[in-house]
Amino acid sequence: MKTYQIACIPGDGIGKEVIPAGQEVLEALAKAQDKFNFKFKSFGWGGDWYREHGVMMPADGLGEIRNADAILFGSAGDPQIPDHITLWGLRLKICQGFDQYANVRPTRILPGIDAPLKRCAPKDLDWVIVRENSEGEYAGVGGRAHQGHPIEVATDVSMMTRAGVERIMRFAFKLAQSRPRRQLTVVTKSNAQRHAMVMWDEIAVQVAKEFPDVKWDKELVDACTARMVNRPASLDTLVATNLHADILSDLAAALAGSLGIAPTGNIDPERRYPSMFEPIHGSAFDIMGKGLANPVGTFWSCVMLLEHLGEPAAAQRLMKAIESVTANPELHTGDLGGKATTKQVTAAVIHQLNAARI
Repeated sequence: MKTYQIACIPGDGIGKEVIPAGQEVLEALAKAQDKFNFKFKSFGWGGDWYREHGVMMPADGLGEIRNADAILFGSAGDPQIPDHITLWGLRLKICQGFDQYANVRPTRILPGIDAPLKRCAPKDLDWVIVRENSEGEYAGVGGRAHQGHPIEVATDVSMMTRAGVERIMRFAFKLAQSRPRRQLTVVTKSNAQRHAMVMWDEIAVQVAKEFPDVKWDKELVDACTARMVNRPASLDTLVATNLHADILSDLAAALAGSLGIAPTGNIDPERRYPSMFEPIHGSAFDIMGKGLANPVGTFWSCVMLLEHLGEPAAAQRLMKAIESVTANPELHTGDLGGKATTKQVTAAVIHQLNAARI
């Protein structure tokens, strides 16, 4: 029987609640199908680690998780620590250290979810946003000088490389090619950013020639936000830069009902390193420790993890269990307008996994 090694990094805030819930669900799934199992190893990196050691994770932390089959990540963010320290010290250190250059964020309206676009049918909002995850606006290039003086200057430089853009474009076209509609929207801002984004557009044209069966178009990022609201059915797969996709994917999650249900995968498509899967909701310190966090985003991230491990049947089984639970309004957490707890939703998903009809 195959045993998958999973590195679990709960991180901060409600990550400490939803990641253990994800482990419970994966363990229940393994028992229900009896074809593989999991071995979890947890790492207490994050804000608490920073307070004790002055860093978000150990200097050799990447080496400790390098041999995992996948990583399940909770959140990075602590109100007592500047956000740039928590992000760059943990999540981005893993993403960039393991060259997880493709960030994949599926979005659709799950059964039973009351999404804000009342004229939008669930079939009209079924997107996957591909985010360039290694460079662009989050390359970390820049600096500050003359701090505290009237002549203080600070720069952040968006850096794009031909290799980086080509590989994310090719990944996005391949993903679009694998979906029923075979449609891709390339998100840009080349009207204002006339160097790197113009190169981004040019490379999209070049890569598109390799995928003649994929219908594609180009959309300015600001216009894309309006299109997501006004014409959701016109979109399917999207590819955007690190910053643009970061923003668009939060809008997408909100349009689908809640950030609490949204998953993401930080993927190394070449499989040189482990890929990392996480809910996008953040640390949510306002509800930390109250048992109110929505674990659906974590469970859906586990679906993506299973797909990445080459277990599509198990992934489908878990997704069906999730949909069975979201279809019941009594099992909605507060972000969805309900009163259910993290434990109740977790127990309900496990019950569905064990039910014969799944």
